Amino acid sequence: MLDFNFDEEFDLDPAWDTSVPDWEDRILNGQSLIPDLPLFDGPAEKALRIFKRLKVPDLIGTPTFGEVCEEWVFDFVRVIFGSYDPETKVRMLREFFLLVPKKNGKSAISAGIIVTAAIMNERPQAELYLIAPTQKIAGIAFTTAKGIVNLDPKLKELFKVQDHQKTIKHRTTEAVIMILSADGDVVTGSKGCYILVDETHVLGSKHKAPEIFIELRGGLKSRPEGFFLQITTQSKDRPTGQFEKELQTARAVRDGEMRLPMLAVMYEFPAEMIEKKQWRNPKTWSLVNPNLGRSVHLQDLVNDLRKAEREGPEAVALFISQHLNVEPSIGLGTGKWVGALFWNDAARKIDLDHILATSDVCVAGVDGGGLDDLLGFGIMGRHRETKVWQFWAKAWADKMVLELRKEIAPELQELVKEDQLVLVDNLEDEAIPEIVEYCQQVRDRGLFPEQDGIGMDPEGVAKIVDALIEAGFTIEDVAAISQGYKLNAAIKAAPVKLKNGRLVHCGQRIMTFAVENAKTEARGNAVIVTKAQSGSAKIDPLMSMFNTVQLMSWNPQASNSGGVVIPDDYEVF
Repeated sequence: MLDFNFDEEFDLDPAWDTSVPDWEDRILNGQSLIPDLPLFDGPAEKALRIFKRLKVPDLIGTPTFGEVCEEWVFDFVRVIFGSYDPETKVRMLREFFLLVPKKNGKSAISAGIIVTAAIMNERPQAELYLIAPTQKIAGIAFTTAKGIVNLDPKLKELFKVQDHQKTIKHRTTEAVIMILSADGDVVTGSKGCYILVDETHVLGSKHKAPEIFIELRGGLKSRPEGFFLQITTQSKDRPTGQFEKELQTARAVRDGEMRLPMLAVMYEFPAEMIEKKQWRNPKTWSLVNPNLGRSVHLQDLVNDLRKAEREGPEAVALFISQHLNVEPSIGLGTGKWVGALFWNDAARKIDLDHILATSDVCVAGVDGGGLDDLLGFGIMGRHRETKVWQFWAKAWADKMVLELRKEIAPELQELVKEDQLVLVDNLEDEAIPEIVEYCQQVRDRGLFPEQDGIGMDPEGVAKIVDALIEAGFTIEDVAAISQGYKLNAAIKAAPVKLKNGRLVHCGQRIMTFAVENAKTEARGNAVIVTKAQSGSAKIDPLMSMFNTVQLMSWNPQASNSGGVVIPDDYEVF
């Protein structure tokens, strides 16, 4: 660790501290989420006057932003432009992060801010980027920005609109607004001076996102007057990749855990309200929808939730993530394994040591292991007193998986950091010996049954079986668990046990990743979870769990029937 304090060494001005540690109280009482800051009134008021007079092109009567926006929008605009020191030409706050649900005027506000920035800009030939999540929405964003310009005679004289390039050029400074799409190659050697990303969760989910964000931020380093603004809703699935990093940073700055020249304004429920599911009460929705009654209406949201509840939990999860900014902790898309509905509630603060210390019997499961696969391994123990099944997992993968499956590489790297995935040069030489060591731990405690203690797909596991036999296991210790429809019993039994609390797990990220990737397919009277249905997303750790569920359902008895004594400090489930 470095032995100096960043705030002291680099003298971050405490007057520009953007933390809002009391944000929960503020949002509950309808107060501003922006702290008191020593804004520069000149640029702040000038920008606000400009923004307020711009017209909203897609509203009846084309009213101005000043006529239709709530006060929170004006506060946000003031702080963006008021953080610029007109004497030193330096912006005191370089980044802004706004988390606000859909239908709160987000896209229109984005267009208004980028046009305002182009008017306020002093740098010749500056580049201003408005990055939309898709080509379709990029087209809508361009139409909005163009409409803002065309509705004001003075702006029509000031700007030249180029439809074929989706650009708007300032005739005097030659600054150019570029409307880009996250669908394509967004930036190469960015020279952006003012950058606005609409729906960060879309751009941030792409496998090239880390490189793109480095490019965007890198271009700002030589443009001290510039800013990087992200306006986004919550993601539709569990936040991952670059979006997860951006979200974590924004929360850390807001909560005072990190000092950066950044302001995070986040309309989300306090943790206690989410835990108690108070978002179910429509009376709470105004807390996170600051435009409620203007661009979004309560009755419409209520009707949408009614439809979602009729369609099922997946639709509800989508509604609350997009309209209430409730973070989905696990994906619930179409065709998901039903156990995903109960996965979060089955998490416990336990680990492998706890499982080995409190179980009367344990079984193990193995699955996967190709160059573009994970080699999943899991241990399930049956609690000595409660008989609750307890599960722990780990995985290994060849380093080539990062190249072969670039779309999930950011998530795999996070799993490595949490020591739940190990990247190796050779699975046979590095992963299999570790699996054998874990099995030896179980055996040495006398927790494996006399036979059928280690379950695996009989295809392609000869090396693992050989290594186990070399370590003193017998062929009777290994059970061939047929996959496909023959695993139907385990696939159906696990959700029931998760729901009624008879199956719990360690709350590991790697299992959350696998569970949210699992898709089902009906085959006759059976339900199967297959890699073909799940695509490039990895489910091997979950398949290893199904193998252990199958073995545990046979009611195994440990070879050491005396078992072990449960330590007093272990929680009983």
